[in-house]
Amino acid sequence: MLVTEQSPAVTNPTVVKPGATRAMRPGRVIGCRVDQTTLLIIGLGRVLAGEVVAGDVMVGVDGDQEGTRRAFVSQWRLPARSPSTKHGFAALLPQDGTDNALTAMQFGEEETGARYTFAPRLASAEEAAAILAESAGPQSAAVIDGLVDVLMAGNLSLRRLLTITAFLQAAHANDGFIELIGESHEGTTFLQGWSRGMAPGPCRMSVVGTPSSAASQCAIAVFPRPDAPDGAPGFVGLIEAGLAARPRDIEGLVFRGRAGWRYAAAHPRKRIIGPLETPEHVRSILPRVHGTPDVLLLLRAVANSFAGEETVSSLPFPVRMGIDNMFEADGGKLLASGWLYDPDAHVTAVRLRRRNGAARLDEGWTRLDRPDVTNSFNDQQHFAPSTQGAQHAHGFIAHAQLPSEDHGAPVYFELTLRDSRRAFLPVRPTQLSACLAAWRQIGSIDPASCALPAIVDEQIVPFLSQSRRSALVTDATLDAGCFDQESGTPIVIGVGEGEENISPLLALLALDPETRRAPIVIVMPAERFRRQAARLKELVRFYRLSARLVSANGAGDFYDMLEAGTQGLSCETVVSLSASLVPRAKGWYGKLLATAATLKGSIISPVLAYEDHSIRWAGNWIDNDNGDELFVGRYAGYPLKAVTEMKLTRIAAASLECCVMPRDALLCAGGFAGGYLGVQKKGLDLGLRLSRSGIDSYLLPSVQMWGCDEAREGDSSAMAALVEEIDRKIFTSQWSPALAGEKHRQKRPA
Repeated sequence: MLVTEQSPAVTNPTVVKPGATRAMRPGRVIGCRVDQTTLLIIGLGRVLAGEVVAGDVMVGVDGDQEGTRRAFVSQWRLPARSPSTKHGFAALLPQDGTDNALTAMQFGEEETGARYTFAPRLASAEEAAAILAESAGPQSAAVIDGLVDVLMAGNLSLRRLLTITAFLQAAHANDGFIELIGESHEGTTFLQGWSRGMAPGPCRMSVVGTPSSAASQCAIAVFPRPDAPDGAPGFVGLIEAGLAARPRDIEGLVFRGRAGWRYAAAHPRKRIIGPLETPEHVRSILPRVHGTPDVLLLLRAVANSFAGEETVSSLPFPVRMGIDNMFEADGGKLLASGWLYDPDAHVTAVRLRRRNGAARLDEGWTRLDRPDVTNSFNDQQHFAPSTQGAQHAHGFIAHAQLPSEDHGAPVYFELTLRDSRRAFLPVRPTQLSACLAAWRQIGSIDPASCALPAIVDEQIVPFLSQSRRSALVTDATLDAGCFDQESGTPIVIGVGEGEENISPLLALLALDPETRRAPIVIVMPAERFRRQAARLKELVRFYRLSARLVSANGAGDFYDMLEAGTQGLSCETVVSLSASLVPRAKGWYGKLLATAATLKGSIISPVLAYEDHSIRWAGNWIDNDNGDELFVGRYAGYPLKAVTEMKLTRIAAASLECCVMPRDALLCAGGFAGGYLGVQKKGLDLGLRLSRSGIDSYLLPSVQMWGCDEAREGDSSAMAALVEEIDRKIFTSQWSPALAGEKHRQKRPA
């Protein structure tokens, strides 16, 4: 068992020294600042003055612009009553944090109330506690208990808790110690120690050691402790996740026991056990404790919690589980696939857990047939009675969201069975981008599977839609030529893994007088940069171009690289160009820039065509009556001559594969979305967001670029169609609500 000790240098917050008290005088009150919102006032009631009554009392303070305030007042009889005083009192006065030094106050009405002046110096919490203990004598415990009742209501600051601790120690000294603190993977904190005032059952408490907390419930059970002073019982307690401080920071526990509020300090040599050891420790002490049924059930649940080991395979009935893939994307989004063999329905719930986060999987997963799982158990004799049926839907695919702050915390499956016991299967997720995780998952599924549509709709699309894009990092640059000396508008070329050779594009740029002297930024994925940067640098020098080669870590396609390439520029305007495109003729660069000069702050795109002179893209229009396809291609598939005579046309979304645009447009729009597997809908998504943000877009038909549709190497036509379907559903889910208001409008160019 891992044991950690705390240095004895940790001291209790209240040690009242002899002679630390201050004299109380009739007509004068002593103030003590509890925290920024509350002032404690201690004084003596005078015989010839107005009455100071107990309970909620209206109090007026000199200089208070808002009139009177309501204060809580507690009273006690003085042990030695003098002719001029009849009782002592303590009042909790609310403050707003802006009060100046107080000089006088009055209890009750102006004519009949009792007026007092403040002592010139505020007392510390320790001094105030000593004054109360000395003045109230045997009644101090009841007085302090009433004050603590009021102070424990609402949010508690650390300063307020330390003041409460000072009062409780003055009245009762320490009521026991916390000797052991245990952590759990689910966030519950386990406490063990002894205390005279602790009672079994739910206990109202607050942990001293957190900067801010609120009074909450702690489940308490007790057990015999022959070694504790005065026959005090031992106790074990459970604090629910999120309410306790880190074990090393816990200084004590303020709790309401059998006879009022008490304080149990953490022992200077307290033991701290980790989440792997806590379940075993709780199991060892469980037979000795007694408490309410609810508390005992909670303790049994902790005893049966995850201890770092796989326990599914040791179950005495036919329940087994295996994981094929477990991917984790940014933000704690997980995508899991595997199988659960449970032919007799022993399992009632399946959860994926990390620390105090849990996701119920069996309510939303997608099941698929896995006859291989059934066949693997045919030879196991004790499973034979359960394998006679025709049930093969043992496979599953599910997505989940778990806390991502602590990646070092273990991730595990939790199976809850019909008899309330739990079994565990630890897993180690592979860290990937959301898109790459989805690619690997759908690549492992048989395209002919009847479950594929449900997997796409229920798992892949929600997983991608809710995932954040990976951060782009420019990790290396390499200049060739006189890049910094060129003054033209930069051309940002994105080179994805699909474009194996960009030599023809560089040659055409070198042959065009307008682009020969333009600064060129060539952005590549980090792996491709490592392989080809040196060769591309020599090629740029051969063509006498001026280029900057950029390595973008985390980039997956042209749009990612376009964003990474523009981040390092300081110019006003950039020209984007996918490496899969080539100009149809010279002069395209000048025409785009000349048009952009007349339409400041706009985006201008050329027509994109295939090499057979058919149109690939020439604008879209919104069509909400066309099923799930919100945008219908304009002139797509038409001969190129159908648009050559067209003039500059306003559109709603530019094609960013080739365009001239303001450099900060991508930043203003928040960059490209990270959930698309392909490039078509990903580019359209950003083009629409740019237009909706107030940046006008135009089509310039007099400029044409040749190219083809980008496809991942090795992908089949069935995979390409599946990717297109997934992206269409993601795009529709994102844009259908935004375009719903235009459903009944006339079709217009977009």
